[in-house]
Amino acid sequence: MLYRECGNFKDSYAKDMAIFPIPLDRWGLAVMLILAFLVIPNMASDYWLSSIMIPFYCFSLAALGLNFLTGYAGQVSIGHAAFMAVGAYASLILYGRYGIPLLPSILGGGIVSSAVGAVFGIPSLRIKGFYLAVSTLAAQFVIEWVLTHWKWVSGGVFGTIDAPDLHVFGWILDSPIKKYYLVLCILVFLVVVGKNLVRGQLGRNWQAIRDMDVAAEIIGVSLFRYKLIAFAVSSFYAGVAGSLVTLCYYGAANIEEFNLTVSFHLLGMIIIGGMGTILGSFFGAGFMVLLPIFINQTLLTFMERVPSDLRANIELIVFGGLIVFFLIVEPYGMARLWHTIKDKMRLWPFPY
Repeated sequence: MLYRECGNFKDSYAKDMAIFPIPLDRWGLAVMLILAFLVIPNMASDYWLSSIMIPFYCFSLAALGLNFLTGYAGQVSIGHAAFMAVGAYASLILYGRYGIPLLPSILGGGIVSSAVGAVFGIPSLRIKGFYLAVSTLAAQFVIEWVLTHWKWVSGGVFGTIDAPDLHVFGWILDSPIKKYYLVLCILVFLVVVGKNLVRGQLGRNWQAIRDMDVAAEIIGVSLFRYKLIAFAVSSFYAGVAGSLVTLCYYGAANIEEFNLTVSFHLLGMIIIGGMGTILGSFFGAGFMVLLPIFINQTLLTFMERVPSDLRANIELIVFGGLIVFFLIVEPYGMARLWHTIKDKMRLWPFPY
């Protein structure tokens, strides 16, 4: 009975434009923030913080950037991991080589990645659909080649740049819980910014381009401007995510951590989680981060009965099967299931 819109009269523009107009949604958000900032850091082990929660937050941020581009703006991209790599190398160079403070270095990595993404987004002005996907695939290979062969950036083929000690405002981030809080604070800030972007004029223009680009152009939406903005914003989020996952999880920048497989994983995250939703990015990332752990723990119980070749490829089989399942059964992903539950809660117990 708490989840109701009836009777929640809005007597100001601020209430009418609220991100969470229903009280239960606001309470749920407060509970999730309390869990993230207080409960998880105090109850989880260092392994959970460093090996599960930090990559979950980082890949959620990267999936959110891809969702802006694909889910909201309708521009297909299968080279998103390459923009994560650009942000990772740029932030390490700014922080480790030039001594720029950590937070501006992470922001700089996102800006450099945003500029590169805007350049590779130029073909979207002329092509779309499958052809645009192929052009972003070319971006993946081009960026990988440049990063591996440009010695000034990566040290050459198979070169690895180790991350230096992390300092923020004089504090040394030398423990998993400190790195956890760094990633979490940046994630919350960027999610709030992204939520307001898609609720405003920019998000409505993206959705107009996604639904019918010709009609959007007729009513005055500049395809040139808003498609490039979509690529720039998406690449910015990917660059920041690449910086965080390199500094706080991997501990070093290596191009092998941002290969084509990672791009497909990110695309699978938003398909499974739900395209065109903020929440779907978190559902998809959580699913893909926790799924391998669940599979490995399950296989330990049946290790003798499962063939070795099946054990080696079971994660890829399950991953591909789930993508096909969600495309057939629920194309809008897990976020759509959650919205369906909320719609039922609005009507229960009176279906009319």
